[in-house]
Amino acid sequence: MKCPGQDTQYWKPGDIFDAKCPECGRRVEFFKDDTSRKCPGCGHRFVNPSMDFGCAAYCQYAEQCLGDLPPELMAQKEDLLKDRVAIAMKRYFKQDFKRIGHATKVARHAERIGKMEGANMAVVLTAAYLHDIGIPEAERKHDSSAAKYQEEEGPPVAREILENLGAREPLIDEVCDIVGHHHHPREEETLNFKAVYDADLIVNLAEKQKENSTDPERLESIIQKSFLTPAGADAARKALLD
Repeated sequence: MKCPGQDTQYWKPGDIFDAKCPECGRRVEFFKDDTSRKCPGCGHRFVNPSMDFGCAAYCQYAEQCLGDLPPELMAQKEDLLKDRVAIAMKRYFKQDFKRIGHATKVARHAERIGKMEGANMAVVLTAAYLHDIGIPEAERKHDSSAAKYQEEEGPPVAREILENLGAREPLIDEVCDIVGHHHHPREEETLNFKAVYDADLIVNLAEKQKENSTDPERLESIIQKSFLTPAGADAARKALLD
C-alpha cells in the first residue's frame, strides 16, 4: 500500500507550487513530496520550503519512501528520536516509576548541560534516557543492580530498542558505548559522555541528599573533584547548594 501522503489521488490544490530560488530568485516548481529541487536557472539545489516532513522525520523507511534525505531532515529526524526513546524507556521499565523518574531527571539535566557545552543532543538525550536500561537484566541474571552489571547488560537492550526505532548505526554505537561505561569515565571522554555522566551524578547526589544530608562544604568538594564539565558543575551547585 502506498503512503497516502505520497499518493497524488489524495492531493489538494496547492500541493504543486512554485518557490523562489534563494540564490537567483527564479521560480522553481515543487511537488509537495519533493525533498529538494535544482533551480533550472542557476543550478542551485535547495530544500522544499513548504514540505511537511511529518512521519518522515521519524519513520525508519523514510529514505526508501522519499529518497536521499537532506541534512536538515536528518537533523530533525534525530531530534524527534529522543521523544520516542523516552516512550520506549517507560514501556521497558513498566511500573518501575522510580527508575523512570530517575532517567527523566537525568535527561532533563543532560539537556541543559549538553546545550551549554555544545554536545550532540540526539546522542546525549538518547543515552540519558537509556543509561540505566540494563538494570532489569542485571537484577534478573545477577541478582544485583551494581554498576558493572548495569554496564554489562545495558548495551544489548539499548541496541535493540534503537534498532526497532530505526536509529542510525553511528548513533546506536555511540549511545551503547556510553551506556556500557556510564559509571566509569575513561581517561579521554567525548563531550556527549561527559554531559550524561554529569547529569547522572547530579541526580544520584540529589537522591542521596534526601536519604542522608551532606553538608555544603562536602558537597562543594565533591563538585570540584567529580564533575567533568563546567556546565555540569554549575548545574550541580544550582541543584544541590542553592
